[in-house]
Amino acid sequence: TGMHNPQLQIMVHLQRAAEYDVSVAYAGVTLVQVTQVANPNYLFVDLAVAPQTKPGKFDLVLKRRTDNRKLPAVIELPYRLEPKPVSDDVAQGLDGSDVMYLLMPDRFANGDPANDSQPGMFQTGINRDKMYFRHGGDIQGIIKNLDYIEELGMTAIWPNPVLENDQPYESYHGYAITDHYAIDRRFGTNGLYKDFVDSCHRRGLKVVMDVILNHVGDKHYFISDLPEFDWVHQWDTMTRPNYREQAFLNPYANQADKALMLDGWFDAHMPDLNQRNPRLATYLIQNAIWWIACSGHDAYRIDTYIYPDQEFMAQYIAAIRSEYPRFLCFGEAWVQNVPSQAALLKNAPFGGMNSEMESLCDFQNHFAIIEALTKEQEWTGGVMKLYMTLSQDFLYREPERLVTFLDNHDLTRFYSTLGENPDKLRSAIAWLLTTRGIPQLYYGTELLMSGVNNPDGYVRQDFPGGWPADAVNKFHKSGRTASEQEMITYIGKLSRYRRTNTALQSGKTTMFIPENGVFVYFRHDRLKTVMVVMNTSARGQSVLLARFKEMTAGFKSATDIISGRNHDLTTLQLPAHTTFVLELKP
Repeated sequence: TGMHNPQLQIMVHLQRAAEYDVSVAYAGVTLVQVTQVANPNYLFVDLAVAPQTKPGKFDLVLKRRTDNRKLPAVIELPYRLEPKPVSDDVAQGLDGSDVMYLLMPDRFANGDPANDSQPGMFQTGINRDKMYFRHGGDIQGIIKNLDYIEELGMTAIWPNPVLENDQPYESYHGYAITDHYAIDRRFGTNGLYKDFVDSCHRRGLKVVMDVILNHVGDKHYFISDLPEFDWVHQWDTMTRPNYREQAFLNPYANQADKALMLDGWFDAHMPDLNQRNPRLATYLIQNAIWWIACSGHDAYRIDTYIYPDQEFMAQYIAAIRSEYPRFLCFGEAWVQNVPSQAALLKNAPFGGMNSEMESLCDFQNHFAIIEALTKEQEWTGGVMKLYMTLSQDFLYREPERLVTFLDNHDLTRFYSTLGENPDKLRSAIAWLLTTRGIPQLYYGTELLMSGVNNPDGYVRQDFPGGWPADAVNKFHKSGRTASEQEMITYIGKLSRYRRTNTALQSGKTTMFIPENGVFVYFRHDRLKTVMVVMNTSARGQSVLLARFKEMTAGFKSATDIISGRNHDLTTLQLPAHTTFVLELKP
Protein backbone atom coordinates (compact mmCIF):
# COMPACT_ATOMS: atom_id res chain seq x y z
CA THR A 1 0.00 0.00 0.00
CA GLY A 2 1.07 3.60 -0.46
CA MET A 3 3.13 2.94 -3.60
CA HIS A 4 3.28 5.54 -6.35
CA ASN A 5 2.32 2.86 -8.88
CA PRO A 6 -0.94 1.19 -7.75
CA GLN A 7 -0.58 -1.71 -10.22
CA LEU A 8 0.46 -5.11 -8.87
CA GLN A 9 1.02 -8.24 -10.92
CA ILE A 10 1.13 -11.61 -9.17
CA MET A 11 2.58 -14.61 -10.96
CA VAL A 12 0.79 -17.80 -9.94
CA HIS A 13 2.75 -20.99 -10.61
CA LEU A 14 0.99 -24.29 -9.87
CA GLN A 15 -0.10 -27.38 -11.70
CA ARG A 16 -2.69 -26.60 -14.42
CA ALA A 17 -3.28 -23.08 -13.09
CA ALA A 18 -4.92 -22.18 -16.40
CA GLU A 19 -7.91 -24.37 -15.52
CA TYR A 20 -8.92 -22.00 -12.72
CA ASP A 21 -10.84 -18.75 -12.49
CA VAL A 22 -9.48 -16.17 -10.03
CA SER A 23 -11.35 -13.88 -7.68
CA VAL A 24 -10.31 -11.41 -4.98
CA ALA A 25 -12.43 -9.88 -2.22
CA TYR A 26 -10.61 -7.11 -0.31
CA ALA A 27 -11.54 -3.46 0.17
CA GLY A 28 -9.46 -1.27 -2.11
CA VAL A 29 -8.08 -4.13 -4.22
CA THR A 30 -9.56 -4.57 -7.70
CA LEU A 31 -8.98 -7.52 -9.99
CA VAL A 32 -8.07 -5.92 -13.32
CA GLN A 33 -7.36 -8.95 -15.47
CA VAL A 34 -6.05 -12.50 -15.48
CA THR A 35 -3.67 -13.48 -18.28
CA GLN A 36 -3.21 -17.04 -19.41
CA VAL A 37 0.03 -17.84 -21.22
CA ALA A 38 1.28 -20.78 -23.27
CA ASN A 39 2.32 -22.78 -20.23
CA PRO A 40 -0.88 -23.90 -18.43
CA ASN A 41 0.99 -23.96 -15.10
CA TYR A 42 1.01 -20.14 -14.92
CA LEU A 43 -1.47 -17.34 -14.46
CA PHE A 44 -0.63 -13.63 -14.28
CA VAL A 45 -3.06 -11.79 -12.03
CA ASP A 46 -3.20 -7.99 -12.37
CA LEU A 47 -4.53 -6.07 -9.39
CA ALA A 48 -5.04 -2.36 -8.67
CA VAL A 49 -4.42 -1.18 -5.10
CA ALA A 50 -6.33 2.02 -4.39
CA PRO A 51 -4.51 4.87 -2.56
CA GLN A 52 -6.35 4.51 0.76
CA THR A 53 -6.21 0.72 0.90
CA LYS A 54 -5.30 -0.60 4.33
CA PRO A 55 -2.61 -3.27 4.81
CA GLY A 56 -3.84 -6.75 5.51
CA LYS A 57 -4.23 -10.30 4.29
CA PHE A 58 -6.45 -11.56 1.49
CA ASP A 59 -6.77 -14.69 -0.59
CA LEU A 60 -6.49 -15.23 -4.29
CA VAL A 61 -9.36 -17.67 -4.69
CA LEU A 62 -8.93 -20.12 -7.56
CA LYS A 63 -12.02 -22.07 -8.60
CA ARG A 64 -11.66 -24.88 -11.08
CA ARG A 65 -13.84 -24.34 -14.13
CA THR A 66 -13.06 -27.66 -15.85
CA ASP A 67 -14.19 -31.20 -15.03
CA ASN A 68 -10.61 -32.27 -14.30
CA ARG A 69 -11.27 -33.98 -10.97
CA LYS A 70 -7.58 -34.70 -10.46
CA LEU A 71 -7.27 -31.05 -9.48
CA PRO A 72 -8.70 -29.45 -6.31
CA ALA A 73 -12.00 -27.69 -6.86
CA VAL A 74 -10.89 -24.60 -4.93
CA ILE A 75 -7.44 -23.28 -3.99
CA GLU A 76 -6.94 -20.32 -1.68
CA LEU A 77 -3.58 -18.59 -2.03
CA PRO A 78 -2.90 -16.17 0.86
CA TYR A 79 -1.34 -12.82 0.00
CA ARG A 80 -0.30 -10.22 2.55
CA LEU A 81 -0.52 -6.59 1.51
CA GLU A 82 2.11 -4.68 3.52
CA PRO A 83 2.38 -0.94 4.14
CA LYS A 84 5.18 0.74 2.22
CA PRO A 85 7.85 0.26 4.91
CA VAL A 86 10.77 2.32 3.59
CA SER A 87 10.60 6.07 3.19
CA ASP A 88 12.69 8.06 0.75
CA ASP A 89 15.12 9.25 3.42
CA VAL A 90 16.28 5.65 4.02
CA ALA A 91 17.06 4.65 0.43
CA GLN A 92 19.68 7.39 0.21
CA GLY A 93 21.56 6.84 -3.04
CA LEU A 94 25.27 7.60 -3.43
CA ASP A 95 27.22 10.73 -4.32
CA GLY A 96 30.73 12.13 -4.37
CA SER A 97 30.91 12.17 -0.57
CA ASP A 98 30.89 8.37 -0.53
CA VAL A 99 33.74 5.89 -0.77
CA MET A 100 32.49 2.42 -1.69
CA TYR A 101 34.05 -0.92 -0.62
CA LEU A 102 33.42 -3.80 -3.03
CA LEU A 103 33.69 -7.28 -1.55
CA MET A 104 32.86 -10.86 -2.51
CA PRO A 105 30.74 -12.29 0.34
CA ASP A 106 31.86 -15.92 -0.14
CA ARG A 107 35.51 -14.85 0.14
CA PHE A 108 35.34 -12.16 2.82
CA ALA A 109 34.51 -13.77 6.15
CA ASN A 110 32.65 -16.81 7.49
CA GLY A 111 30.58 -15.40 10.32
CA ASP A 112 28.23 -18.37 10.66
CA PRO A 113 29.73 -21.82 9.90
CA ALA A 114 26.33 -23.39 10.62
CA ASN A 115 25.02 -22.24 7.24
CA ASP A 116 27.96 -23.63 5.21
CA SER A 117 26.04 -26.71 4.13
CA GLN A 118 22.37 -26.57 3.22
CA PRO A 119 20.64 -29.92 2.53
CA GLY A 120 18.78 -30.07 -0.75
CA MET A 121 21.02 -27.64 -2.58
CA PHE A 122 23.18 -28.71 -5.50
CA GLN A 123 26.44 -27.66 -3.89
CA THR A 124 26.79 -28.35 -0.19
CA GLY A 125 29.63 -27.77 2.21
CA ILE A 126 32.77 -25.72 1.63
CA ASN A 127 36.19 -26.47 0.20
CA ARG A 128 38.63 -23.57 0.37
CA ASP A 129 41.24 -25.50 -1.59
CA LYS A 130 39.08 -25.37 -4.72
CA MET A 131 38.94 -22.09 -6.62
CA TYR A 132 35.38 -22.47 -7.87
CA PHE A 133 33.83 -24.16 -4.84
CA ARG A 134 32.15 -22.25 -2.05
CA HIS A 135 34.49 -21.08 0.70
CA GLY A 136 31.87 -20.20 3.32
CA GLY A 137 31.86 -16.42 3.58
CA ASP A 138 28.44 -14.97 4.44
CA ILE A 139 26.47 -11.91 5.45
CA GLN A 140 27.16 -12.46 9.13
CA GLY A 141 30.86 -12.32 8.31
CA ILE A 142 30.40 -8.86 6.81
CA ILE A 143 28.42 -7.67 9.84
CA LYS A 144 31.13 -8.90 12.20
CA ASN A 145 33.78 -6.90 10.36
CA LEU A 146 32.06 -3.56 9.86
CA ASP A 147 34.60 -2.00 12.25
CA TYR A 148 37.34 -2.88 9.78
CA ILE A 149 35.46 -1.31 6.87
CA GLU A 150 34.99 1.83 8.93
CA GLU A 151 38.71 1.82 9.77
CA LEU A 152 39.35 2.20 6.03
CA GLY A 153 37.17 5.30 5.97
CA MET A 154 34.52 3.72 3.74
CA THR A 155 30.97 5.07 3.64
CA ALA A 156 29.29 2.38 1.51
CA ILE A 157 29.50 -1.38 0.98
CA TRP A 158 28.86 -3.17 -2.30
CA PRO A 159 28.75 -6.97 -1.88
CA ASN A 160 28.64 -9.12 -5.01
CA PRO A 161 25.17 -10.73 -5.41
CA VAL A 162 23.70 -12.46 -2.37
CA LEU A 163 20.48 -13.87 -3.87
CA GLU A 164 20.04 -17.62 -4.19
CA ASN A 165 22.41 -19.31 -6.69
CA ASP A 166 21.43 -22.96 -6.36
CA GLN A 167 23.65 -24.12 -9.20
CA PRO A 168 25.72 -27.33 -9.43
CA TYR A 169 28.96 -25.44 -10.18
CA GLU A 170 30.45 -22.00 -9.48
CA SER A 171 27.56 -20.94 -7.28
CA TYR A 172 29.88 -18.87 -5.07
CA HIS A 173 30.01 -15.71 -7.21
CA GLY A 174 26.27 -15.01 -7.17
CA TYR A 175 25.70 -14.12 -10.82
CA ALA A 176 23.42 -17.06 -11.72
CA ILE A 177 20.27 -16.36 -9.69
CA THR A 178 17.79 -19.15 -9.08
CA ASP A 179 15.32 -17.29 -6.82
CA HIS A 180 14.88 -13.52 -7.06
CA TYR A 181 13.05 -13.31 -3.76
CA ALA A 182 15.44 -15.19 -1.47
CA ILE A 183 18.88 -14.56 -0.02
CA ASP A 184 21.03 -17.64 -0.63
CA ARG A 185 20.71 -19.79 2.51
CA ARG A 186 24.48 -20.23 2.59
CA PHE A 187 24.81 -16.46 2.97
CA GLY A 188 21.96 -16.06 5.45
CA THR A 189 18.28 -15.15 5.29
CA ASN A 190 16.13 -12.30 4.06
CA GLY A 191 15.84 -11.17 7.67
CA LEU A 192 19.61 -11.20 8.13
CA TYR A 193 20.05 -9.10 5.00
CA LYS A 194 17.66 -6.53 6.48
CA ASP A 195 19.68 -6.65 9.73
CA PHE A 196 22.85 -6.08 7.68
CA VAL A 197 21.39 -3.00 6.01
CA ASP A 198 20.11 -1.68 9.35
CA SER A 199 23.51 -2.30 11.00
CA CYS A 200 25.23 -0.39 8.22
CA HIS A 201 22.79 2.51 8.37
CA ARG A 202 23.26 2.86 12.13
CA ARG A 203 26.98 3.34 11.45
CA GLY A 204 26.45 5.79 8.62
CA LEU A 205 27.32 3.18 5.97
CA LYS A 206 25.23 2.79 2.83
CA VAL A 207 24.55 -0.52 1.08
CA VAL A 208 24.57 -1.39 -2.62
CA MET A 209 22.78 -4.50 -3.89
CA ASP A 210 24.30 -6.14 -6.97
CA VAL A 211 21.54 -7.19 -9.41
CA ILE A 212 21.51 -9.10 -12.69
CA LEU A 213 18.79 -8.42 -15.23
CA ASN A 214 20.40 -9.94 -18.31
CA HIS A 215 20.38 -13.61 -17.32
CA VAL A 216 19.64 -16.15 -14.58
CA GLY A 217 20.92 -19.56 -13.57
CA ASP A 218 19.55 -22.48 -15.55
CA LYS A 219 18.22 -24.03 -12.31
CA HIS A 220 15.84 -21.14 -11.73
CA TYR A 221 12.29 -22.52 -11.34
CA PHE A 222 10.97 -20.40 -14.19
CA ILE A 223 13.68 -21.78 -16.49
CA SER A 224 12.86 -25.35 -15.57
CA ASP A 225 9.20 -24.58 -16.39
CA LEU A 226 9.17 -21.62 -18.81
CA PRO A 227 6.01 -19.50 -18.54
CA GLU A 228 6.34 -18.56 -22.21
CA PHE A 229 8.62 -19.63 -25.04
CA ASP A 230 9.99 -16.09 -25.39
CA TRP A 231 10.71 -15.69 -21.64
CA VAL A 232 14.33 -16.27 -22.72
CA HIS A 233 16.08 -15.67 -26.03
CA GLN A 234 15.93 -18.85 -28.06
CA TRP A 235 18.73 -20.09 -30.33
CA ASP A 236 19.16 -23.35 -32.22
CA THR A 237 22.56 -23.84 -30.57
CA MET A 238 24.44 -22.18 -27.72
CA THR A 239 25.16 -18.65 -29.01
CA ARG A 240 27.19 -16.03 -27.16
CA PRO A 241 26.96 -12.25 -27.62
CA ASN A 242 29.43 -10.42 -29.84
CA TYR A 243 30.26 -8.21 -26.81
CA ARG A 244 30.17 -5.09 -29.01
CA GLU A 245 28.13 -2.18 -27.70
CA GLN A 246 28.65 -0.53 -31.09
CA ALA A 247 26.00 -2.93 -32.39
CA PHE A 248 23.31 -0.63 -30.99
CA LEU A 249 25.23 2.68 -30.79
CA ASN A 250 26.65 2.57 -34.30
CA PRO A 251 24.37 4.52 -36.70
CA TYR A 252 25.42 2.10 -39.47
CA ALA A 253 24.90 -1.14 -37.54
CA ASN A 254 22.84 -4.01 -38.89
CA GLN A 255 20.03 -5.80 -37.04
CA ALA A 256 21.79 -9.18 -36.91
CA ASP A 257 24.73 -7.71 -35.00
CA LYS A 258 22.35 -5.92 -32.63
CA ALA A 259 20.37 -9.11 -31.97
CA LEU A 260 23.55 -11.04 -31.23
CA MET A 261 24.72 -8.36 -28.80
CA LEU A 262 21.45 -8.20 -26.87
CA ASP A 263 20.15 -11.76 -27.16
CA GLY A 264 23.22 -14.02 -26.93
CA TRP A 265 23.77 -16.15 -23.83
CA PHE A 266 26.77 -15.50 -21.58
CA ASP A 267 27.03 -19.22 -20.91
CA ALA A 268 25.03 -22.38 -21.38
CA HIS A 269 24.10 -22.34 -17.68
CA MET A 270 23.03 -18.65 -17.82
CA PRO A 271 19.89 -18.36 -19.99
CA ASP A 272 19.50 -14.88 -21.48
CA LEU A 273 16.27 -13.19 -20.39
CA ASN A 274 13.99 -11.49 -22.91
CA GLN A 275 12.95 -8.29 -21.17
CA ARG A 276 10.75 -7.39 -24.15
CA ASN A 277 8.26 -9.91 -22.74
CA PRO A 278 5.98 -7.56 -20.75
CA ARG A 279 5.28 -10.04 -17.96
CA LEU A 280 8.96 -10.75 -17.39
CA ALA A 281 9.65 -7.01 -17.43
CA THR A 282 7.04 -6.48 -14.72
CA TYR A 283 8.47 -9.37 -12.70
CA LEU A 284 11.96 -7.83 -12.70
CA ILE A 285 10.75 -4.30 -11.96
CA GLN A 286 8.48 -5.34 -9.09
CA ASN A 287 11.29 -7.46 -7.63
CA ALA A 288 13.65 -4.48 -7.63
CA ILE A 289 11.16 -2.25 -5.84
CA TRP A 290 10.22 -5.03 -3.40
CA TRP A 291 13.84 -5.43 -2.23
CA ILE A 292 14.22 -1.69 -1.61
CA ALA A 293 10.92 -1.64 0.28
CA CYS A 294 11.90 -4.67 2.38
CA SER A 295 15.50 -3.76 3.21
CA GLY A 296 16.03 -0.05 2.61
CA HIS A 297 19.36 -0.45 0.82
CA ASP A 298 20.58 2.59 -1.07
CA ALA A 299 21.66 1.69 -4.60
CA TYR A 300 21.70 -0.98 -7.28
CA ARG A 301 24.78 -1.90 -9.23
CA ILE A 302 23.38 -3.38 -12.44
CA ASP A 303 25.52 -6.18 -13.82
CA THR A 304 26.07 -6.41 -17.59
CA TYR A 305 23.98 -3.29 -18.07
CA ILE A 306 24.45 -3.01 -21.84
CA TYR A 307 23.21 -6.54 -22.61
CA PRO A 308 19.50 -6.38 -21.63
CA ASP A 309 16.96 -4.62 -23.83
CA GLN A 310 17.70 -0.91 -23.43
CA GLU A 311 14.08 0.27 -23.62
CA PHE A 312 13.36 -2.06 -20.71
CA MET A 313 16.34 -0.67 -18.77
CA ALA A 314 14.93 2.85 -19.10
CA GLN A 315 11.55 1.61 -17.87
CA TYR A 316 13.18 -0.26 -14.97
CA ILE A 317 15.13 2.74 -13.67
CA ALA A 318 12.22 5.15 -14.10
CA ALA A 319 9.93 2.82 -12.13
CA ILE A 320 12.40 2.64 -9.25
CA ARG A 321 12.91 6.39 -9.22
CA SER A 322 9.15 6.99 -9.14
CA GLU A 323 9.00 5.17 -5.80
CA TYR A 324 12.40 6.16 -4.35
CA PRO A 325 13.67 9.39 -5.97
CA ARG A 326 17.03 9.43 -4.13
CA PHE A 327 17.89 5.84 -4.94
CA LEU A 328 20.85 5.40 -7.34
CA CYS A 329 21.31 2.85 -10.10
CA PHE A 330 24.75 2.51 -11.65
CA GLY A 331 25.57 0.10 -14.43
CA GLU A 332 28.46 -2.05 -15.49
CA ALA A 333 29.21 -0.90 -19.05
CA TRP A 334 32.55 -2.39 -20.05
CA VAL A 335 32.92 -0.29 -23.20
CA GLN A 336 36.06 0.93 -24.92
CA ASN A 337 35.74 4.68 -25.41
CA VAL A 338 34.34 7.79 -23.77
CA PRO A 339 31.62 8.57 -26.37
CA SER A 340 30.14 5.08 -26.03
CA GLN A 341 30.16 5.38 -22.25
CA ALA A 342 28.59 8.84 -22.35
CA ALA A 343 25.90 7.80 -24.84
CA LEU A 344 24.57 5.21 -22.38
CA LEU A 345 23.68 7.81 -19.75
CA LYS A 346 20.50 9.75 -19.13
CA ASN A 347 20.04 12.89 -21.22
CA ALA A 348 23.04 12.18 -23.43
CA PRO A 349 22.81 14.69 -26.33
CA PHE A 350 23.88 12.05 -28.83
CA GLY A 351 23.78 8.29 -29.45
CA GLY A 352 20.02 7.99 -29.90
CA MET A 353 19.50 6.15 -26.59
CA ASN A 354 16.37 6.54 -24.47
CA SER A 355 18.35 5.98 -21.30
CA GLU A 356 17.38 6.71 -17.71
CA MET A 357 20.75 5.51 -16.36
CA GLU A 358 22.26 8.02 -13.94
CA SER A 359 25.67 6.49 -13.40
CA LEU A 360 28.10 3.91 -14.79
CA CYS A 361 31.28 2.24 -13.66
CA ASP A 362 33.89 4.52 -15.24
CA PHE A 363 35.91 2.04 -17.28
CA GLN A 364 37.48 4.83 -19.36
CA ASN A 365 39.30 6.31 -16.39
CA HIS A 366 40.19 2.78 -15.24
CA PHE A 367 41.99 2.24 -18.55
CA ALA A 368 43.55 5.71 -18.34
CA ILE A 369 44.97 5.42 -14.80
CA ILE A 370 46.59 2.09 -15.79
CA GLU A 371 48.36 3.73 -18.70
CA ALA A 372 49.32 6.76 -16.60
CA LEU A 373 51.07 4.59 -14.01
CA THR A 374 52.64 1.96 -16.26
CA LYS A 375 53.95 3.96 -19.25
CA GLU A 376 56.18 6.98 -19.72
CA GLN A 377 54.46 10.15 -20.95
CA GLU A 378 54.17 10.51 -24.73
CA TRP A 379 52.15 12.83 -26.97
CA THR A 380 48.96 10.84 -26.31
CA GLY A 381 50.29 8.07 -24.05
CA GLY A 382 51.23 7.59 -20.44
CA VAL A 383 49.72 10.18 -18.13
CA MET A 384 48.47 12.12 -21.17
CA LYS A 385 45.92 9.32 -21.58
CA LEU A 386 44.50 10.23 -18.17
CA TYR A 387 44.46 13.94 -18.95
CA MET A 388 42.82 13.39 -22.33
CA THR A 389 40.20 11.04 -20.90
CA LEU A 390 39.17 13.48 -18.18
CA SER A 391 39.17 16.34 -20.69
CA GLN A 392 36.28 14.56 -22.45
CA ASP A 393 34.00 15.03 -19.45
CA PHE A 394 32.16 17.63 -21.54
CA LEU A 395 30.36 14.64 -23.07
CA TYR A 396 28.65 13.92 -19.75
CA ARG A 397 25.81 15.85 -18.14
CA GLU A 398 26.95 14.78 -14.66
CA PRO A 399 30.47 13.29 -14.71
CA GLU A 400 30.57 13.58 -10.93
CA ARG A 401 28.07 10.70 -10.70
CA LEU A 402 30.31 8.15 -12.43
CA VAL A 403 31.78 5.38 -10.26
CA THR A 404 35.58 5.52 -10.46
CA PHE A 405 37.65 2.45 -9.64
CA LEU A 406 41.04 0.79 -9.97
CA ASP A 407 39.93 -2.83 -10.21
CA ASN A 408 37.12 -5.20 -9.33
CA HIS A 409 36.23 -8.91 -9.19
CA ASP A 410 36.59 -9.31 -12.98
CA LEU A 411 39.96 -7.60 -13.40
CA THR A 412 43.61 -8.26 -12.61
CA ARG A 413 44.31 -6.84 -9.17
CA PHE A 414 45.68 -3.34 -9.50
CA TYR A 415 48.76 -4.05 -7.40
CA SER A 416 49.73 -6.73 -9.94
CA THR A 417 48.94 -4.39 -12.85
CA LEU A 418 51.46 -1.96 -11.34
CA GLY A 419 54.18 -4.59 -11.03
CA GLU A 420 53.57 -4.80 -7.25
CA ASN A 421 55.02 -1.33 -6.73
CA PRO A 422 53.53 0.15 -3.52
CA ASP A 423 54.51 3.71 -4.48
CA LYS A 424 52.52 3.43 -7.69
CA LEU A 425 49.59 1.97 -5.78
CA ARG A 426 49.61 4.92 -3.38
CA SER A 427 49.54 7.25 -6.38
CA ALA A 428 46.60 5.32 -7.80
CA ILE A 429 44.70 5.55 -4.53
CA ALA A 430 45.50 9.26 -4.21
CA TRP A 431 44.01 9.81 -7.66
CA LEU A 432 40.95 7.62 -6.89
CA LEU A 433 40.17 9.55 -3.72
CA THR A 434 40.72 13.04 -5.13
CA THR A 435 39.24 12.85 -8.63
CA ARG A 436 35.61 13.58 -9.50
CA GLY A 437 33.06 10.80 -9.17
CA ILE A 438 32.09 8.16 -6.60
CA PRO A 439 35.22 6.13 -5.74
CA GLN A 440 35.11 2.35 -5.32
CA LEU A 441 37.85 0.26 -3.69
CA TYR A 442 38.07 -3.52 -4.18
CA TYR A 443 38.61 -5.57 -1.03
CA GLY A 444 42.22 -6.64 -0.50
CA THR A 445 43.74 -3.66 -2.32
CA GLU A 446 44.56 -2.25 1.09
CA LEU A 447 46.44 -5.48 1.90
CA LEU A 448 48.51 -5.36 -1.31
CA MET A 449 46.70 -8.42 -2.64
CA SER A 450 48.03 -9.54 -6.02
CA GLY A 451 46.53 -11.76 -8.70
CA VAL A 452 46.12 -11.95 -12.44
CA ASN A 453 42.65 -12.50 -13.87
CA ASN A 454 43.45 -15.73 -15.68
CA PRO A 455 41.24 -17.33 -14.49
CA ASP A 456 39.14 -14.94 -12.42
CA GLY A 457 39.41 -17.05 -9.28
CA TYR A 458 42.93 -15.71 -8.80
CA VAL A 459 41.56 -12.24 -8.03
CA ARG A 460 38.85 -13.47 -5.64
CA GLN A 461 40.98 -14.58 -2.73
CA ASP A 462 39.84 -15.25 0.81
CA PHE A 463 40.39 -12.36 3.17
CA PRO A 464 43.05 -13.55 5.68
CA GLY A 465 41.39 -13.81 9.08
CA GLY A 466 37.89 -14.29 7.80
CA TRP A 467 37.91 -17.95 8.92
CA PRO A 468 38.66 -19.28 12.41
CA ALA A 469 41.38 -21.58 11.08
CA ASP A 470 43.33 -18.79 9.37
CA ALA A 471 46.92 -18.47 10.56
CA VAL A 472 46.75 -14.66 10.61
CA ASN A 473 43.89 -12.21 11.02
CA LYS A 474 44.34 -9.07 8.99
CA PHE A 475 41.10 -7.59 10.21
CA HIS A 476 43.22 -6.60 13.22
CA LYS A 477 46.37 -4.51 13.24
CA SER A 478 48.32 -7.21 15.04
CA GLY A 479 47.99 -9.55 12.06
CA ARG A 480 49.23 -7.11 9.41
CA THR A 481 52.69 -6.50 8.04
CA ALA A 482 54.19 -3.03 8.27
CA SER A 483 53.55 -2.46 4.54
CA GLU A 484 49.91 -3.52 4.84
CA GLN A 485 49.33 -1.27 7.83
CA GLU A 486 50.98 1.63 6.04
CA MET A 487 48.60 1.21 3.09
CA ILE A 488 45.54 0.90 5.35
CA THR A 489 46.55 4.06 7.19
CA TYR A 490 47.11 5.87 3.89
CA ILE A 491 43.69 4.88 2.54
CA GLY A 492 41.98 5.73 5.82
CA LYS A 493 43.50 9.22 5.95
CA LEU A 494 42.55 10.09 2.40
CA SER A 495 39.08 8.56 2.67
CA ARG A 496 38.28 10.50 5.81
CA TYR A 497 39.72 13.67 4.30
CA ARG A 498 37.42 13.27 1.30
CA ARG A 499 34.44 12.70 3.59
CA THR A 500 35.00 16.08 5.28
CA ASN A 501 36.02 18.08 2.20
CA THR A 502 33.34 19.33 -0.16
CA ALA A 503 36.02 20.42 -2.65
CA LEU A 504 36.78 16.74 -3.28
CA GLN A 505 33.17 15.60 -3.10
CA SER A 506 31.52 18.10 -5.41
CA GLY A 507 33.99 20.87 -6.16
CA LYS A 508 35.27 22.05 -9.50
CA THR A 509 38.30 20.54 -11.22
CA THR A 510 41.07 22.52 -12.88
CA MET A 511 43.77 20.51 -14.69
CA PHE A 512 47.11 21.45 -16.23
CA ILE A 513 48.60 19.63 -19.20
CA PRO A 514 51.11 17.06 -17.91
CA GLU A 515 54.79 17.80 -18.43
CA ASN A 516 57.65 15.32 -18.05
CA GLY A 517 55.27 12.79 -16.55
CA VAL A 518 53.95 15.18 -13.88
CA PHE A 519 50.18 15.78 -13.80
CA VAL A 520 48.84 18.61 -11.63
CA TYR A 521 45.17 19.23 -10.97
CA PHE A 522 43.13 21.15 -8.41
CA ARG A 523 39.80 20.37 -6.73
CA HIS A 524 38.29 23.52 -5.32
CA ASP A 525 35.19 25.26 -4.02
CA ARG A 526 34.57 28.36 -1.92
CA LEU A 527 35.78 26.58 1.21
CA LYS A 528 39.00 24.82 0.18
CA THR A 529 41.47 24.31 -2.63
CA VAL A 530 43.29 20.98 -2.92
CA MET A 531 46.30 20.59 -5.19
CA VAL A 532 47.24 17.10 -6.42
CA VAL A 533 50.70 16.65 -7.90
CA MET A 534 51.24 13.25 -9.51
CA ASN A 535 54.71 12.22 -10.64
CA THR A 536 54.21 9.20 -12.90
CA SER A 537 57.86 9.17 -13.97
CA ALA A 538 60.54 6.74 -12.81
CA ARG A 539 62.70 9.80 -12.01
CA GLY A 540 62.51 12.23 -9.15
CA GLN A 541 61.26 15.66 -10.26
CA SER A 542 61.72 19.24 -9.20
CA VAL A 543 58.44 20.98 -10.03
CA LEU A 544 58.33 24.78 -10.29
CA LEU A 545 54.96 25.96 -9.04
CA ALA A 546 54.89 29.35 -10.75
CA ARG A 547 53.16 27.68 -13.69
CA PHE A 548 50.09 27.09 -11.51
CA LYS A 549 49.70 30.66 -10.17
CA GLU A 550 46.21 30.81 -11.70
CA MET A 551 45.17 28.48 -8.88
CA THR A 552 47.78 29.23 -6.20
CA ALA A 553 47.48 33.04 -6.19
CA GLY A 554 46.37 34.24 -2.78
CA PHE A 555 47.76 31.19 -0.99
CA LYS A 556 50.98 31.15 1.02
CA SER A 557 51.70 27.46 1.65
CA ALA A 558 50.44 23.92 1.18
CA THR A 559 49.96 21.17 3.76
CA ASP A 560 50.55 17.52 2.82
CA ILE A 561 47.41 15.67 3.90
CA ILE A 562 49.33 12.44 4.60
CA SER A 563 52.53 13.63 6.31
CA GLY A 564 51.32 16.95 7.69
CA ARG A 565 54.42 18.62 6.25
CA ASN A 566 54.12 22.21 5.02
CA HIS A 567 55.50 23.28 1.64
CA ASP A 568 55.99 26.74 0.23
CA LEU A 569 54.53 27.43 -3.18
CA THR A 570 57.76 27.87 -5.10
CA THR A 571 59.17 24.39 -5.79
CA LEU A 572 58.16 20.83 -4.97
CA GLN A 573 60.59 17.92 -4.89
CA LEU A 574 58.74 14.77 -5.92
CA PRO A 575 60.31 11.31 -5.67
CA ALA A 576 59.64 8.85 -8.50
CA HIS A 577 56.10 7.42 -8.69
CA THR A 578 54.82 9.72 -5.96
CA THR A 579 51.66 11.78 -5.59
CA PHE A 580 51.24 14.66 -3.14
CA VAL A 581 47.78 15.69 -1.97
CA LEU A 582 48.14 19.25 -0.69
CA GLU A 583 45.63 21.60 0.91
CA LEU A 584 46.46 25.21 0.06
CA LYS A 585 46.64 27.65 2.98
CA PRO A 586 46.12 31.43 2.82
